[in-house]
Amino acid sequence: MPHNPNFSSGPCSKRPGWNIDGLKDAAVGRSHRSALGKAKLGEAIARSKKLLGVPDDYLLGILPGSDTGAFEAAMWTMLGPRPVTVLVWESFSGEWAKDIQKELKLKPTVLEAPYGKLPDLKAVDWKSDVVFVANGTTSGVKIPNWDWIPDQREGLSMCDATSAVFAMPVDWLKVDVLTYSWQKCLGGEAAHGVLVLSPRAVARIAAYDPPWPLPKVFRLKKKGAVDKAIFDGDTINTPSMICVEDYLDALKWAEPIGLEGLFKRSEANLKVIEDWVARRDWVAFLAGDKATRSNTSVCLKVVSDKFKAMAEKEQGDFIKAVAGQLSKEGAAHDVSAYRDAPAGFRLWCGPTIEPGDVKQALDALEKVYLQKIK
Repeated sequence: MPHNPNFSSGPCSKRPGWNIDGLKDAAVGRSHRSALGKAKLGEAIARSKKLLGVPDDYLLGILPGSDTGAFEAAMWTMLGPRPVTVLVWESFSGEWAKDIQKELKLKPTVLEAPYGKLPDLKAVDWKSDVVFVANGTTSGVKIPNWDWIPDQREGLSMCDATSAVFAMPVDWLKVDVLTYSWQKCLGGEAAHGVLVLSPRAVARIAAYDPPWPLPKVFRLKKKGAVDKAIFDGDTINTPSMICVEDYLDALKWAEPIGLEGLFKRSEANLKVIEDWVARRDWVAFLAGDKATRSNTSVCLKVVSDKFKAMAEKEQGDFIKAVAGQLSKEGAAHDVSAYRDAPAGFRLWCGPTIEPGDVKQALDALEKVYLQKIK
């Protein structure tokens, strides 16, 4: 196969061998509420639950607005009756904390760590609802495991797992609310989010009515209970049936590989970068602890003396120049760090990426870096 230069962390690279023919059976021009449309949505839900190993008594539904829409719907619907703790170590978890404070007018406890590190997970008070990300897409830092979450907890465990699901294990018994977007690890087309609810989360929705107005696209409750129709494929608003078909195509590619196989594909990509970094003194991982190093959104920092001597703006301009040259040459697209993160490089290494493409991108990265650092 030809070299794939796409390393964006969202929308992410399509699956190997993808082409437009995979969308030929899309229910275009049909209502999503038709028998055909509902069947497609129901199939996407059922295949997702099976591949991810979601327990039978959990609900999984498709929501508008990508992972952001799904997670905001969860927060606006369920937060309020208990204290809230937010774990912040990158930009998106920071956004959740900000929305909880400024939009919902709650007073959360915020446990924060700088880019590249985790807050103290042992300091979490599980009498509160706990909001966190499984993987920091913009920091390259993931939770090391799920053991820090107790089986018996008073609050809800609310996890944004968009750059982790399909590439890292999820202990579903530790999770009450989980969201993701299929534009991440499976490279599906963007704009749709997925929401997974445990029985405890379902009970919270039934028992609690938030004091603030809820936009229609956030309303998960009907006649005093969770609107189960959403989780059968009767979506809140009109989905793109082309995007749904693309997700089905990605799931059909992933199923023969299996969930463990998807993990191994992503880990193999990280291993290429680890081996490469180990042989160079000018670059290092933003996440210093290997146990918390992401295998999807891999973030690198430049540590050479020449680079560190640059002013902050000059560092940013240098990184942009290197990334721009790589893209111009067709060697690697979209490899600059996230705009709010420290200046550096970020390569998406999820399961749709091939190790050979990572190696070619790194070789090109070093070549351009050495040319421009002189």
